[in-house]
Amino acid sequence: MEAQNIFLYLLIVFLSLHFVFTTLKGRLSPANTRRLIRLLHIPIKSPVAAAIFARKDTREFLDSSIKLVNEEDDFGFSFDFKPYMISKAETINRALDEAIPLIEPLNIHKAMRYAILAGGKRVRPILCLAACELVGGEERLAIQAACAVEMIHTMSLIKDDLPCMDNDDLRRGKPTTHKVFGESVAILSGGALLALAFEHLTEADVSSKKMVRAVKELAKSIGTKGLVAGQAKDLSSEGLEQNDVGLEDLEYIHVHKTGSLLEASAVIGAVIGGGTEKEIEKVRNFARCIGLLFQVVDDILDETKSSEELGKTAGKDKVAGKLTYPKVIGVEKSKEFVEKLKRDAREHLQGFDSDKVKPLIALTNFIANRNH
Repeated sequence: MEAQNIFLYLLIVFLSLHFVFTTLKGRLSPANTRRLIRLLHIPIKSPVAAAIFARKDTREFLDSSIKLVNEEDDFGFSFDFKPYMISKAETINRALDEAIPLIEPLNIHKAMRYAILAGGKRVRPILCLAACELVGGEERLAIQAACAVEMIHTMSLIKDDLPCMDNDDLRRGKPTTHKVFGESVAILSGGALLALAFEHLTEADVSSKKMVRAVKELAKSIGTKGLVAGQAKDLSSEGLEQNDVGLEDLEYIHVHKTGSLLEASAVIGAVIGGGTEKEIEKVRNFARCIGLLFQVVDDILDETKSSEELGKTAGKDKVAGKLTYPKVIGVEKSKEFVEKLKRDAREHLQGFDSDKVKPLIALTNFIANRNH
């Protein structure tokens, strides 16, 4: 009888807590809801399971994508990048998992989680964390910013894949968000990620001055001075003959469409980390090099790899008549340009602590040598 009473008491307590939580959840803001979930340790997806998935996903990606990790490169540089990448990716994936709980409206949050937790290299958030630590900051200060730039990046992928844009069916080796949830939900989930990115960024424990600058950098990187401008130019250039365009047009597209968010990721990390103006500008110039590097490599891969190898539709840029470096200057010249950008990126890191620059140099090599 005593056991039955204990069970009933526990059941009443559980139902009471569930009622309180459900009531509060409907009245709290999304940010406070996330805090409540973390406080009560109610995981939508087990952090342990998320960490295991992140480690497996990242390790498989690294094994297949990095030609140069533990060996010295042509510059005599050596850094064990694989454990660094895995550790940072796990931290970011756990933070993203907590930042987007499965709450109402369920279909929108399911789509948001599907898109952002589907895998990926996490180059932008890792760049943000590495830049913060480069100038003497702590990782914990930049984790919200790192999540914010990944939310923005994922939003851009959702929009980029839509039938009215690049019309793609495959992303990160899986069906694109609009293929799984429909176009309307995909568009709404992209908008929700955009809004959440700024909300999440402002939760960082930094001064108001740094926060205002970080918000401005992020906003500028995705508007008509950044991602939108690059996307618009990219769409308007489709089908143009090689003689009708030049390297300036191509660089404009890549610097804005891909490079602007990579630049913002690094700069925001350096701002939050407390970098000086000189340090921030050096980080900015470094990020501009790897932003362009990322896209040149992407162009080469789209030309030379299969869909299975890339995890997305191969050759679609060529079919759509898009401007790419192989189209304008050829594959071999594009590879030479990759080597130049690697050298230029390293030069911008001169003067920083030799140990703290290692992750960024390794990240540069990673971007240049990836296979998908």
